[in-house]
Amino acid sequence: MGKTTMYEVKVMFGDCDPAGIVFFPNFSKWMDAASLHYFVECGVPPWRELVKTTGIIGTPLLEIHTRFMRPATYGETLQVYTSVEEWRDKVFIQKHLVKRGEDLLCEGRETRAFVIHPPGEPNRIKAIPIPEDIRAKCS
Repeated sequence: MGKTTMYEVKVMFGDCDPAGIVFFPNFSKWMDAASLHYFVECGVPPWRELVKTTGIIGTPLLEIHTRFMRPATYGETLQVYTSVEEWRDKVFIQKHLVKRGEDLLCEGRETRAFVIHPPGEPNRIKAIPIPEDIRAKCS
């Protein structure tokens, strides 16, 4: 496995349900933010810059699996540890561990792909082979 990055989240009151427990979709929102943070921390330019030089518009989510172990509430600070668990030809598996200190709260795995707009089809997206330079930066 390559690099692991940490993205910090401050849980706000609005992230919680009426019982004061983080509403589960917020974990997905934080993992999505941690995904982009991972690539930027590895030295990959933000998508708005990368699209200008390579045509890559981002890494959309294709599949997600999430397991919840412990709740979180507002006022807490969480850490999302992100790494690439597996590189395939056109997709990669990103692993996220959401922790509060040493306590593991949530574990997520996302399947994503690097995509471009095919020539002459600005309304479509198409997966491309994982760029070697990006893979190298993340190793």
